[in-house]
Amino acid sequence: MSRDPRLVEPQRVDQHSGHESPYDPLRLCVFATVALLGWLLGPAAVVVFAVVGFVGYWQARRGGLLRSRCKLGDTRLVLVYLAVVAAAGGTGIALGWWVW
Repeated sequence: MSRDPRLVEPQRVDQHSGHESPYDPLRLCVFATVALLGWLLGPAAVVVFAVVGFVGYWQARRGGLLRSRCKLGDTRLVLVYLAVVAAAGGTGIALGWWVW
């Protein structure tokens, strides 16, 4: 059976030589993509990303996650933050409709 060429194994530290693999700035690519979507879709993208994040943190909290690697730390604070962001995006959409 042949390997799927689309699957990429992460590079790891070579146990014998001790050399590390080069840094992969994947997060920067992700951030750029999110920024592009935000720019193209405006407040709707803010609402979508905030709601997706809220649902994810809600499920994680129900699953037992009390502290996040997010700078806010406590998952309750993260949920409040994401709810406020979603409300701000919704306000942006509503005000955008009034302006047009």
